[in-house]
Amino acid sequence: MTEAFICGAVRTPVGKRGGGLSTVHPTDLGAHVLEALISRTAVDPAAIDDVIFGCVTQIGAQAFNIARTSWLAANLPDTVPGTTVDRQCGSSLQALHFAAQGVMSGTAELIVAGGVEAMSQVPIWSAVNVGKEHGLGDAVGGEGFHRRYPSGPDQFRGAQMIAERWGLERGVQEEFALRSHQRAAAAW
Repeated sequence: MTEAFICGAVRTPVGKRGGGLSTVHPTDLGAHVLEALISRTAVDPAAIDDVIFGCVTQIGAQAFNIARTSWLAANLPDTVPGTTVDRQCGSSLQALHFAAQGVMSGTAELIVAGGVEAMSQVPIWSAVNVGKEHGLGDAVGGEGFHRRYPSGPDQFRGAQMIAERWGLERGVQEEFALRSHQRAAAAW
């Protein structure tokens, strides 16, 4: 089986809600990363088989297949397709998994994987709230779902289940989180 490798990595600067990046269109954020990636790796953009981005809230400024629109906004070849996936908080990681699977299966040789989310412009739960406001139903509705999860989706419950299943102690996780923030601060 063919192996898959990460050949380059780029990310946008990190901002805060309502901060310096809050008015930058998410397509332009994605395009910025793509331009930098192509520049750093010196890859022929026409040789890329696909672009896969993760994006949780595909509504408003983040709708209309932001992987493809970011690629085009970066003035890269319109012959390269793109698709956007939503696996909630793991969307960009899922994009990377799909890219690796494409390469490992032999259906592609070179794929760009990434993600974009501009929460100042498209806040969390936007799609759910807009859908309800316009009478489009409840995103986590249905009898079966509510029977199984009467209190609705709960990331905290999910985190607790993961911690119990794999024996992850809270103190160890908090130490890891603190170390991660300290490293980020030192890098800045």
